[in-house]
Amino acid sequence: MSVLEAGGVGPNSSDTSWPASAAQGSAMSSRKSFTGLTWFRKQRKSVVSNNDKKMPNGILEEQEQQRVMLLSRSPSGPKKYFPIPVEHLEEEIRVRSADDCKRFREEFNSLPSGHVQGTFDLANKEENREKNRYPNILPNDHSRVILSQVDGIPCSDYINASYIDGYKEKNKFIAAQGPKQETVNDFWRMVWEQKSATIVMLTNLKERKEEKCYQYWPDQGCWTYGNIRVCVEDCVVLVDYTIRKFCIHPQLPDTCKAPRLVSQLHFTSWPDFGVPFTPIGMLKFLKKVKTLNPSHAGPIVVHCSAGVGRTGTFIVIDAMMDMIHSEQKVDVFEFVSRIRNQRPQMVQTDVQYTFIYQALLEYYLYGDTEMDVSSLERHLQTLHGTATHFDKIGLEEEFRKLTNVRIMKENMRTGNLPANMKKARVIQIIPYDFNRVILSMKRGQEYTDYINASFIDGYRQKDYFMATQGPLAHTVEDFWRMVWEWKSHTIVMLTEVQEREQDKCYQYWPTEGSVTHGDITIEIKSDTLSEAISIRDFLVTFKQPLARQEEQIRLVRQFHFHGWPEVGIPAEGKGMIDLIAAVQKQQQQTGNHPITVHCSAGAGRTGTFIALSNILERVKAEGLLDVFQAVKSLRLQRPHMVQTLEQYEFCYKVVQDFIDIFSDYANFK
Repeated sequence: MSVLEAGGVGPNSSDTSWPASAAQGSAMSSRKSFTGLTWFRKQRKSVVSNNDKKMPNGILEEQEQQRVMLLSRSPSGPKKYFPIPVEHLEEEIRVRSADDCKRFREEFNSLPSGHVQGTFDLANKEENREKNRYPNILPNDHSRVILSQVDGIPCSDYINASYIDGYKEKNKFIAAQGPKQETVNDFWRMVWEQKSATIVMLTNLKERKEEKCYQYWPDQGCWTYGNIRVCVEDCVVLVDYTIRKFCIHPQLPDTCKAPRLVSQLHFTSWPDFGVPFTPIGMLKFLKKVKTLNPSHAGPIVVHCSAGVGRTGTFIVIDAMMDMIHSEQKVDVFEFVSRIRNQRPQMVQTDVQYTFIYQALLEYYLYGDTEMDVSSLERHLQTLHGTATHFDKIGLEEEFRKLTNVRIMKENMRTGNLPANMKKARVIQIIPYDFNRVILSMKRGQEYTDYINASFIDGYRQKDYFMATQGPLAHTVEDFWRMVWEWKSHTIVMLTEVQEREQDKCYQYWPTEGSVTHGDITIEIKSDTLSEAISIRDFLVTFKQPLARQEEQIRLVRQFHFHGWPEVGIPAEGKGMIDLIAAVQKQQQQTGNHPITVHCSAGAGRTGTFIALSNILERVKAEGLLDVFQAVKSLRLQRPHMVQTLEQYEFCYKVVQDFIDIFSDYANFK
């Protein structure tokens, strides 16, 4: 399979990218599919080498170019693009996305580069050249951030960073390159002198083995950078981003300035190529940035590697969301043109440019569905209110929006191969290629790397769950191979073996003694019933065929929840809360490897359990919930997750029960 078939985005890297080209354009059909609502990119886990069964972003490593390539210019000269009223946004995106996003590329290529307007004399000075990460990404003289001059050091006022306006606020942001080892001290000096309280980081330190940014903060304790002492106060790791809090203080003689708190929000889910798979994580991240940044603070420092591609994308989304609130329209073209006069090349690729529109459409269509736990009861009364017929429609309307998440059949090629279709319990519920669980291929046996299972993100960890169907008689060996190969110590079973006289799941464990499937033997050690949960401990042994090495043994615990009828939902939420708590405890003791979750088809009950695990984890950690986006995100990862309105409503009910049980907010912590 080629890189492009696998869902990479050709040679367009996020920050160090080649210009948009015809070849890249022709590849766009294989990397995107537009729906009536949004389109999504196939970014993850599709390409497999013998050494690594799961590539993090669905592409194989390519030779990294040493320079950021300059943007191609439109030969036809500048065109004018007008603001779009929000009610026309969906249709406008549909039109621009036609013919492999031809109009998006045309619009992007009509943007002025920003190089014509300004001079770059300071950036090009001999003393400053080594301070620039890329020789052709430089700050304009007129908008560069000027540091205080250090006595006796020429050009010590220079840093590769530019002031950038927000929607209406002058110099709302500072767009900077990712610090180099030799510019870290300047970076912290800038943060202090500009009175910045928030740093937004949009790159990982290394991507494809190349340094994108030097680590400019200590992992723990304190470190002094130049004259600025930086102490770590707190670090919270979430699935899409990490929040670090630092206390910073200048170490200068005669200084008596009070220390300051600086928050660094580090978005970790931007793939090496292209853009995030969906804008949901970015919108959540942007909201967190807005929430944490104090109103009195100086500019928000935003950086990626070069400080133009992802940095520009983030700033434009922020500004256009403000414009939606203020004017009910967006003008992406005009705003990008304007900020390129402040820092050339802002928003670097047509893919990033298109992602801005995708994020704005997501925001316009679904708004902000996040709420504080204290608002839940009021929200539920609105959704359920019996006073008028309309109120009940609230919940149905919310769920109907979820059903508009299109199933991307073109991304299910592996599951739809004839040999693999026989392994499906329900033919409509098969994994997407970009996040399917991949098994090791049996020598000489085709298609043995396939199982009907999908990696699903948790609240804090990517690929925290493996959502799968209840095994069939001929897929039991694959089921245990998956549990073994991905080091899963926890299985959650949400169906009975038989329901209403129909087979729902092959009994994949022995009632007593042991049973062998292929190279794996499962021995039952204990079986206890507590409330509505059977807890079974299995001793799982793997014996490599023809190998002289000793057998490997592992303990796997199965939580079999009996309180969930095939039709309908559990009678009350407490059983589900207890189940989730028991599973979390088991995970903490066994090292947080993926949790195997299954019902019969691996979507309805499975999706509801995973949604609730993520929602309750967030309620505990942040006192916030977003049932709609939690479920929407699951449906982008596996079709039909949370299958019915009743299951969706049950998610709200369980959260309400959880809050009632722990009504003292302190208990959430």
